[in-house]
Amino acid sequence: MINEPEISNSIGANELILNELINLYGDELKRIAFLYVNDLTQCEDIIQEVFISCYNNLNKFKNQSSYKTWLYRITINKCKDYQKKWSFKNIVYKPLIKPVKNYFTESPQTVYENEEDSNQIIDAISQLSFKYKEVLIMFYYQEMTMKEISEVCSIKINTVKSRLTRGRMLLKSDLERRGYNYE
Repeated sequence: MINEPEISNSIGANELILNELINLYGDELKRIAFLYVNDLTQCEDIIQEVFISCYNNLNKFKNQSSYKTWLYRITINKCKDYQKKWSFKNIVYKPLIKPVKNYFTESPQTVYENEEDSNQIIDAISQLSFKYKEVLIMFYYQEMTMKEISEVCSIKINTVKSRLTRGRMLLKSDLERRGYNYE
């Protein structure tokens, strides 16, 4: 279990806490942002905004949740803000997530097929409404529990369950419409 940094009111202490939070959660938050926006440059900008916001509000953090939950919430909100922008709504993008390739044990054909499958799934997830995409990404890609998702999203666990179920159904329907093979 990761120990949460202690809060102090001094600026030097806040900088130390921020550095520790960046080291502990930076990569995780970047993965979350990338799954939401599918743009490496934009996700890096979002994470920078997350940590600026974190630094500016460290003294207001009241330990009602963990730093991890707090940073996840900030990240998701920043991603939502980005997706509300006109430029995001009006640009068609292709997801950039690539599967891990193992050229030593898989044939090129298998690697290609796995990459195509992964691209179809990521594209289908990116087309879902935000409330379904959000819980699917946290549950499957971040491997968060329903309780953690509930805390991060500030929704009830039953709402998380219903969104997961509905999101899976919508995803399955979209993939079937695209002719995706489930074997």
